[in-house]
Amino acid sequence: MSSVPRSLPAQGDTTANALGIEGMFAQIMSAIEKSQAEIGELRQECIDLRLVNASLERQVKEGLSNHAVNGSRMPATPGAVTPTGSPQLRAKSPFLSPHNIPTLSAVPPSILVPSPLGDNTVTAVLSVQRDIPGFYVVIPAGGAGTRLWPLSREEHPKFLLDLTLKGRSLIQATWDRLIPLSSPLRTTVVAGPGHVRSIHEQLPDLLPHNLFCEPGPKDSMAAIGLAAAILAKRDPDAIIGAFAADHMISGDDAFLSAIAEAVEVAKDNYLVTIGIAPSHPSTGFGYIRLGDKLGLKQAPNARLVSSFKEKPDARTAAAYIGTGNYRWNAGMFVTRAAVLMALLKDYKPELHDGLQKIASVWTDEPRRRATLAEVWPTLEKIPIDNAVAEPAAAEGKVAVVPATFGWDDVGDFSSLADLLPAESNQPRVLGDGSLVLTEQVAGGIVVPGSGRLITCLGVDDLVIVDMPDTLLVTTRARSQEVKRLVKRCRDAGWKTLL
Repeated sequence: MSSVPRSLPAQGDTTANALGIEGMFAQIMSAIEKSQAEIGELRQECIDLRLVNASLERQVKEGLSNHAVNGSRMPATPGAVTPTGSPQLRAKSPFLSPHNIPTLSAVPPSILVPSPLGDNTVTAVLSVQRDIPGFYVVIPAGGAGTRLWPLSREEHPKFLLDLTLKGRSLIQATWDRLIPLSSPLRTTVVAGPGHVRSIHEQLPDLLPHNLFCEPGPKDSMAAIGLAAAILAKRDPDAIIGAFAADHMISGDDAFLSAIAEAVEVAKDNYLVTIGIAPSHPSTGFGYIRLGDKLGLKQAPNARLVSSFKEKPDARTAAAYIGTGNYRWNAGMFVTRAAVLMALLKDYKPELHDGLQKIASVWTDEPRRRATLAEVWPTLEKIPIDNAVAEPAAAEGKVAVVPATFGWDDVGDFSSLADLLPAESNQPRVLGDGSLVLTEQVAGGIVVPGSGRLITCLGVDDLVIVDMPDTLLVTTRARSQEVKRLVKRCRDAGWKTLL
C-alpha cells in the first residue's frame, strides 16, 4: 500500500502558505510606500526650513547693511528682473511669495563661526563685526553659461537668472551675500557692455563708478586685474576679494567668516584662495593641494597652497579625496590689489602694463574709451589661476583658507537639478510645475519655458529645456557636453539663438 510522503504538504497547506506570503509582501509594500511618503514629507520640510533660513539670513544682512552711506537707510534691492526680450520663466512656487516672518529687531553683535580644516582640530574664528575697513569686493560678471543653453544666452547669461525659484538672480544673491563686508561704497562689478543695463536694473544700489565695463571677454585675469588696477589707484592699501557672480553658496555665516580670515592672511601680502571641502569626487572642479600651516594668530586655519590641480578624471578625484589633503578650487581670491598687480608684473608683464595703462586714464572718459579701444584687444585671454595663482603657489606666495560652506558653480543642468526641490521619483522642475506631467519618470530636470505642456512617460534622468524658440533634450550624464551643441549651432548659422 502506498502512502503520501510526509515531506509533501497537503494542498490546503500550500494555499495557506501562499496566502501568508502574499500577505507578508503586501505588508512590506505598504510599509515601503508609507516610508517613501514620510521621506517625501521630511524632504519638503527640509526645503521649507532652508528657504525660511535664507529669508532670515537676508533680513540679518539687511539689518547690518542698513547703516548705509552717512548713516542713512538703504533701499531694499528689488526682486529678479528678466532682461527685455529674454524668455520668461513662469515660476510657480509658494516660496516666491513673501514669508510671514517677524522682523528682526536686533542683530547679534558677534557670531562665532567655525572654519575647520578637515582632519585637523577645528578652530573657531570670532567675527566681531562684518564690515571690513579697506576691503573691496570685485564681482566678475562674465561668461555666457553655454552649458546651461538655451536657458542661459549671451544676452542674458545665467547670473541674471533666478535658477533656484527664490526670487533673486544669482548676481543679486552674490550681492546680498557680500554687501555686509564692504557696503555699496566698496562693492564693484566687472561686466561686458551688453549686460551693463541689466546689472544696474537688478542692482540699483550699485554705484555707477563701481561698474567697470570691459569691451569684450578676456577671461578672469583681465577682468579681476582691471578692477585691481583701478582700485589700487583709488586706495593704494586696498584689499580686494574676487567672487564670481554666478555661483551658489549656502551657509552665509561660514562664508563670511572664511572671507574675514582670508583678509587677515592677505594683510601679510599673500594671494589667498578659499578651499571648499569636497562632498564627492567631482571631475568638474579644479583642486587645491594643502600645504603647511601658516601659524597666523588671526587666521588659525590658513595654510600654504602646495599646488593647483586641473579638473581630474574620476579615479584621480577619488584619490584626491582619499588623502584628505585636497579642496575644491572655487575661484575665489583675496589679496592686496597692489600685490596682485606685482604678481602680474612678474608673470605676465605685458598684461600688467596694458591694465595699468587703462587704469591710469580711467577717470577721464574720452581717454578711457580711446585707451580701451587701443589696448584691450591686445590683452592676453587667460584665467587668473594660470596667469598668477599657479606660478605664485610654486614660490610659496599663495595661501588657502579651508571652509565648510556649501558651494556649487551651477556649471550644468545636472548640478542645477541638485539645487531644486523635487517629489520622490519625479524630475525637478524649474518653472511652472503644472506644465509638466509625468508617468513612471525618475530624476532629471524639466524647464517649461515656452508655456507648452510637457509630458514624459518611462524616461529617467532626462534634461528637457523647452524655450519659445528652442528645445533641448539630453541626459544628466551628458549635460556637461551641451556647449558642444552651442558650437554646432553657431557653425550652422543659428547665432541669433545663442
